Amino acid sequence: MKTPLFPLKSVLCPKGRIPLQLFEPRYLDMLSECMKTDRGFVVVLIKEGDEVSGSCDFYNIGTYVRLIDFQKLESGLLGITVEGTSKVFLTHFSQGTDGLYSGRIEHLMEEEYLSLPDEYLELATLLEQLTRHPAIKALNMDIDYADGRQVGWRLVELLPLSKQEKQFLLELTDPFERLKQIEYLLTLMEQ
Repeated sequence: MKTPLFPLKSVLCPKGRIPLQLFEPRYLDMLSECMKTDRGFVVVLIKEGDEVSGSCDFYNIGTYVRLIDFQKLESGLLGITVEGTSKVFLTHFSQGTDGLYSGRIEHLMEEEYLSLPDEYLELATLLEQLTRHPAIKALNMDIDYADGRQVGWRLVELLPLSKQEKQFLLELTDPFERLKQIEYLLTLMEQ
């Protein structure tokens, strides 16, 4: 069975949330079908191109998401909030006549819980500061700051890293290695 794909210019990790605005018929139809069948879709990072133009290239590892909220926005568009549940690997994908991408997915093994090592407590403090921003607070994420996976995932989403760096960090399967790489990238930013 094929799963709908939603290419974006941002990365979403497991347990992360992102607000989206839907107005194109293909995505409104996708959302309607997902709601009817109680299924989610996959958020994937765009490598090249522009999704709005109907043609883009994207990475083959993304995040399966579920709808958690929706409302009509003042602009008249449909606003939804989705939450990542698991990382997935795209094995095959195609684009329908309506422009909607879909693909076969394999759910990747969930990363093992990592109690945040003392050497990375500063990263949890940084994350707490970032989540004070009103736009992040509005997402109502339940973050366990003692969970090294969640600290790493949220920093991947929130830090001003390049999309290639974010994808690299998403694709890592070891939460300790992700924290190590984030710390290294922060050191480079400071220089």
